[in-house]
Amino acid sequence: MKLYDFPLSPNCRKVRAVAYELGIDLEYHRVNLVTGESRQPAFLAKNPNGRVPVLEDDGFLLWESNAIISYLASRHGSDRALIPSDARERAEVDRWLSWQLAHLGPAMSKVAFELIVKKLTGQGEPDRAQIEVGTAEFHKFTRALETSLGHKEHIAGRLSVADFALAAHYSVAPMCGLDVKPYPRVDAWLARVLSRNSMKRALADAQAMLS
Repeated sequence: MKLYDFPLSPNCRKVRAVAYELGIDLEYHRVNLVTGESRQPAFLAKNPNGRVPVLEDDGFLLWESNAIISYLASRHGSDRALIPSDARERAEVDRWLSWQLAHLGPAMSKVAFELIVKKLTGQGEPDRAQIEVGTAEFHKFTRALETSLGHKEHIAGRLSVADFALAAHYSVAPMCGLDVKPYPRVDAWLARVLSRNSMKRALADAQAMLS
């Protein structure tokens, strides 16, 4: 299997982490987003949206990061590791995957674009108004997660792809000046997930690009 990605991206980071967690040996092909490689015809033939990651498995092309991690967990996880077979448990995982896409991801992307992407691509000075909007949304949604976690160790009760999807985005928070310390349950949960060897490897992949 091949993964076309850009390790700095949290959406790519989650796929790498799940692959490492499941022991899947992927063939990695870096797509340079800074130089616009994702907008070239060769890549657009794989994903017409011009976005990473893209998984290629024996002629099957799959894009959208949450679809990819669910596919990997469904196909390669032993005893349904990381993705449950029970309908309600699976719905709980899907709920948080959807929440990440609809709420957390867009909120953090507002801040990340202004503070990280603009700097990498030379698109000018950060828009402080957009940073304030994204920061307010980040805290709003993190408060919701804090309440929902309760006494659970993991997002959906037991370790699942939802933990990796959310943790990959939260791992970018320090670079964006966003802090989860005011939310002790979220902070403790994030520390548990980021301490896993699989997540450490994915974070190291991202860090290597900055060295």
